[in-house]
Amino acid sequence: MIQVAINGYGTIGKRVADAVREQPDMEVLGVAKTRPNFEAETAVEKGYPLYAAIEDRADRFAEAGLEIAGPVEDLVSNADIVVDATPSGIGAENKSLYEEYDTPALYQGGEDADLVDVSFNARSNFEAATGTQHVRVVSCNTTGLSRVIAPLQEAYGVEKVRATLVRRGGDPGQTSRGPINDILPDPVTIPSHHGPDVETIFPDLDIDTLGMKVPATLMHMHSLNVTLEEAVDAAEIRDRFADESRLFLIPESMSIDGSGKLKEYAHDAGRPRGDLWENCIWEESISTVGRDCYLFQGIHQESDVVPENVDAIRAVLGASDATDSIATTNEHLGIGF
Repeated sequence: MIQVAINGYGTIGKRVADAVREQPDMEVLGVAKTRPNFEAETAVEKGYPLYAAIEDRADRFAEAGLEIAGPVEDLVSNADIVVDATPSGIGAENKSLYEEYDTPALYQGGEDADLVDVSFNARSNFEAATGTQHVRVVSCNTTGLSRVIAPLQEAYGVEKVRATLVRRGGDPGQTSRGPINDILPDPVTIPSHHGPDVETIFPDLDIDTLGMKVPATLMHMHSLNVTLEEAVDAAEIRDRFADESRLFLIPESMSIDGSGKLKEYAHDAGRPRGDLWENCIWEESISTVGRDCYLFQGIHQESDVVPENVDAIRAVLGASDATDSIATTNEHLGIGF
C-alpha cells in the first residue's frame, strides 16, 4: 500500500485524503494541520492520524482536546509521498522539508511552475511525472482546460485556443474573499495567468485567456473557442467528448441551466460534499463554424483537481500507467454520472 501524507487539510487536502482512502492501493498515513479547527476535529473523527504542521503550535491541539500523532517531520519521513495542499506559497516553503527526508511531493496549482520538475494533468502528460521528485498538479481552471484540449489536439490538431474564464469570487468557506457586489476584470491585462499555465502542459499551444471575477461561490464558468486544424462537425466532437471519463456532457433534457442546478444535481446524486470532479459541459453549447469549436463548461474549483492528485501519486511512484490509474481512480472515487 502506498503510504500517503497530506500536508494541509483544508478545501483540497480533506478531499484528497478521502479520495486516497477509497483507492485499493493507497492509504492515508496522516494529515497535518497548522491549528485546531473544525476540519482538524473532522480528521480525527474519520480516523486520520493528525500531525502538527507547526511545532510551536502543537500545544494548541491538546488544549482543544485533539490528540496529535507527532510533528509533521515524522509524517513526512515515514511517507512514500506527500500531497502538499497548503495555501499558495506555503508549498514552496515546505519543499526543503520534503527534500530533507527525500520524500517525493505533489504541490497544488497555486505554486509557481518553476518550483517543480513537471506540471501535471493525468489526461495530458501522465508519463512526464514518472520518477520525478516534485510535481505540481495544475489549478482547477488549467485542469479543466487541459481535459478539453487534449482530445481535440489528438484527434484534429489545435491551431489556437481563446478562453474567457468567469471565476467565482471565493469558495463557500472563504469569508474574506470577494467581490461582494461587483464584476472585476481579473486581471485587467491580457492574458490572464491561465494561458501560460496551460502552456506548462502543452508547451507549443497558442492560447489566449481572459479572466473575470464575480460575486459567486459555486463554480467557475469557461467560454471556449478552439480553432482546429480541420473542419469538424459538432456532433462528432460531442461523441468524442462523451468517451472522455472526466467530461460530463449535460444533456438538454436535464434542464440544468446553470451552476446552482449543477450543484443541486451533484447533491441529489449522492456526491460527497456535492462535488463535481468532471468538467461539466453543456452538450447543446458544443457547436462548430468551419474550424472553430465553441462550448461552455462549468468547473467546480473545490474538487476537479482531486482525481488528478490521486493519479499523480501513481505517476510519480511509477505504480501504474495512465490508462489503468485513471480507470482505478474513477471507479473507486465514483466518477461518472
